[in-house]
Amino acid sequence: MNEVIDKDNKTIEDMIYEIRGKQVMLDSDLAKLYCVETKRINEAVKNNLDKFPVRFSWFLTDNEWVFLRSKISTLEGNLLGKGHHRKYLPRVFTEQGIAMLATIIKSKIAIQTSINIMDAFVAMRHYIGNSELRITNLETKVIEHDSNIKLLQESFDKLEENKEINEIYFNGKIYDAYSKVLDIFSNAKKELIIIDRYADKTILDMIKKLNCKIILITSRNSKLTDLDIKKYNSSYHNLTIYYDDTYHDRYFILDKEIIYHSGNSINHIGYRKSSINTLNDISVKKSIIEDIDKIIKR
Repeated sequence: MNEVIDKDNKTIEDMIYEIRGKQVMLDSDLAKLYCVETKRINEAVKNNLDKFPVRFSWFLTDNEWVFLRSKISTLEGNLLGKGHHRKYLPRVFTEQGIAMLATIIKSKIAIQTSINIMDAFVAMRHYIGNSELRITNLETKVIEHDSNIKLLQESFDKLEENKEINEIYFNGKIYDAYSKVLDIFSNAKKELIIIDRYADKTILDMIKKLNCKIILITSRNSKLTDLDIKKYNSSYHNLTIYYDDTYHDRYFILDKEIIYHSGNSINHIGYRKSSINTLNDISVKKSIIEDIDKIIKR
């Protein structure tokens, strides 16, 4: 079915594995298909972290990599072969992540390869049949143009709408937690309110690319200095600071409609066991928003 194969005659379908209940591809396999080095794939993600939330791409854990290596070894009939011994754990990409990657690695071969990869994912879903992973009546029709890749990405984004976040981040999963917070912030359309009394410059790095008004409620004793704020607003002009010590917990409030509660401050997110949850109690949400209005009007 595919014209694009690697030097060992392994088809794209053979490069698709199931991890965490999702079909994914390895960074090294994508690098082969795009005719680039694996490090270029990871550099592209590193330079565009806000475009790759954890549901699009993540680093495998030690156990996942051991499991996958054994699976690859079984499929290929040998002990993985040359090039499979890596210094770092590999990154994997879901179908949505690959569609996003295609908008960054722009070349004629990348566009055509991305088309073939999307076709392979669709073929895999048909092969699986009526499993829960199948997306019914999804047809992929892409031509050699970046705008079509964007349309494909938007169709997958719609599948993720209204998904409630209630996830626990364990010790060491700093990148996963950081990516999830970025993903939450990016959903604010007009206004994002952050309540974090231990704020530091980490927050400034996270909000600088947001196209909305930012309100930060923090403590005078936080690690964020007046000079930090002045320098930031000289370039980005979207941040207003209010000082208040009454809040111990951390909250992210999107357009005064959706409220997330975070167990940890942003500068420590992912270091220890903590969770990020949506608040659904209407009376609690109303109380928090009314209290914030009083702080802003002081």
